[in-house]
Amino acid sequence: MERLSPVDVSFLDQEKRGSHMHIGAVMLFEGPPPAYDDFRTHIESRLHLVPRYRQKLAYPRLEMGRPMWIDDPRFNIDYHARHTALPSPGSVEQLRNLAGRIFSQRLDRSKPLWELWLVQGLEGNRFALINKTHHSLVDGVSGVDLTTVLFDTAPTPTPIEGQSWTARVEPSDATLVAEGVKGLAAAPTKLARRALGAARRPRETAAELVQTAEGLGGIAWKLVNPPPATTPLNQPIGPHRRVLWLRFPLADLKTIKDRLGGTVNDVFLAVVSGALGRWLRRRGIRTEGLELRGIVPVSIRSDDDRTALGNKITAMLGPLPVYAEDPVERLRIVSEAMKGLKESKQAVGAETLTRLQGFAPPTILAQASRLNFSTRAYNLLVTNVPGPQIPLYMLGREMEELAPVPFLAPERALAVAIMSYNGNVDIGLIGDYDAMSDLDDFGRDIEVSVAELLELARAAKPRKRATPVAANRAR
Repeated sequence: MERLSPVDVSFLDQEKRGSHMHIGAVMLFEGPPPAYDDFRTHIESRLHLVPRYRQKLAYPRLEMGRPMWIDDPRFNIDYHARHTALPSPGSVEQLRNLAGRIFSQRLDRSKPLWELWLVQGLEGNRFALINKTHHSLVDGVSGVDLTTVLFDTAPTPTPIEGQSWTARVEPSDATLVAEGVKGLAAAPTKLARRALGAARRPRETAAELVQTAEGLGGIAWKLVNPPPATTPLNQPIGPHRRVLWLRFPLADLKTIKDRLGGTVNDVFLAVVSGALGRWLRRRGIRTEGLELRGIVPVSIRSDDDRTALGNKITAMLGPLPVYAEDPVERLRIVSEAMKGLKESKQAVGAETLTRLQGFAPPTILAQASRLNFSTRAYNLLVTNVPGPQIPLYMLGREMEELAPVPFLAPERALAVAIMSYNGNVDIGLIGDYDAMSDLDDFGRDIEVSVAELLELARAAKPRKRATPVAANRAR
């Protein structure tokens, strides 16, 4: 049995009737689809590489500690590896509608929290896979790594011999409670060890206490300085979804950042800001002086646990200057703000939560994680996930496109994600079905924002890179 982390639990706690905490992707492949039996067998043969996919949630009674992952003795691959087809002509729009319906359905918490759909009938001699996984099981970065496990990196499938699997006996309520008590009892011991270690290095401890206080203050700052709440983005939402994705060459975004400054993530935030400004003004909202706030998940996953499941992320708040109508100025504002955030108390707060997970009491950890991802602190989710830069294959068919699908938190009508894959980037949008009936229009606003920045970047002179000697002088 493995206990969920406080961040994992926070995604379970946030799930409400109209808000589903699952994430995923729509993957488009070239060539005819594999037979369903071959698809199912292929996935099942690799499940031993990701054992969590055969596990379900177990809750200790009397709230004795956080939930745990246990083997599902009734695991059935047919429930999770699903099969459907689009009606003729099998357009991308029909695929989008199907993805919206799939992401409108909450995952059954009595079973392992994932689904993988094989979609036949896509026009152009193609097929699709739609992946849906609960955020408590996996974050965006480890999700990409799991994709590289489940798929091949060469056209010829890598033979992997499936392993027989027998579920461990499902623990009794008494066993779960005992494990919960054990976890609670271990907390004072960890605190005592921490205190003893701190006493042996007083100078380092004093500095760490100051940093921790600043970090927790950074988390509190998010809540006492809320973003503008009276926007069409922040309203009660229902369970139904619209899904859209847009594709751009990664080289275009790199051209923008190389010529105009910033990082690829800064360019992404500036593009979203420009699109939001146009969308709001078209809805009759005045944007003079209006700055929205996006929650930007940041991976704290080390190289040692890149294929481990669970969430290794924290959250920072990035500005979305919808008031800035000049594209270059908008990018400059975002770039300077994000550069400052890396040295801010917000960043310290993220590191503080990471350190606390080793010894703080579970109740404190859970509350701190909820505060760090509180919807009161932001207007919408904007997440950037680096994907594999090599082609992936499913039973010899090459994946042509990998479009991310983020989640909608309570009272958040829109979320935006960007994922790079094999030289391109896909910007994935998910919106509440009623609140974002004009999601296609917002998608066109994204395209306009990219095009105007790219045009200005191509007209700009290349930025001079500092030579090593000049860089040393500057320091």
